[in-house]
Amino acid sequence: MAGDAESELVARAQAGDHRAFAALVRQYQDRVFRFILRLTGTRDEAMDLTQETFMKAHQALPGWRPEAQFRTWLFRIAHNAALDVLRRRQHVEFVSFADLPAGAEEHALPDPARQPDERLADRQSVELLERTLRELPAEHREILLLRELEEMSYTEIAATLGIAEGTVKSRIARARSAALAGYQRHTGEHRDE
Repeated sequence: MAGDAESELVARAQAGDHRAFAALVRQYQDRVFRFILRLTGTRDEAMDLTQETFMKAHQALPGWRPEAQFRTWLFRIAHNAALDVLRRRQHVEFVSFADLPAGAEEHALPDPARQPDERLADRQSVELLERTLRELPAEHREILLLRELEEMSYTEIAATLGIAEGTVKSRIARARSAALAGYQRHTGEHRDE
């Protein structure tokens, strides 16, 4: 959705237009759900937290001032909800691509038109990547999800996580380095740099 159209929806929703808010929910619910699912690891929890995210957003929307994009604000609410659960649990799990919502796997899995041996090799690479991501600390996994899957800018990530932009850059660098090292450890590959 174009920025102007979204801004108009947000303004209408702030003024109490329930249809406008419903349109915002439809626009973001799958993305928020996938983000939370990958952080919490359980579908039921992710569904509950997604609903909680939108309820909190609806309640806070009349007083919200657009210092940041609506998407950034919404993902901050989702981030906080997921962190609360993770803190209570004191551990984090990563969700397999196989556990994505129906239809989402087409964006995560290899092209089915490829040869079986190529698909198997790709699938094995994806599984190694999943295992590597499971082993990353929550803050590294989260920042990679926001940057690589949600395609947020450094500024948006900083606003979402409530950290400085320089911290975002250094965390992304550390997270990528840790992910690469973990992947190489699992594959036995070691690249001299």
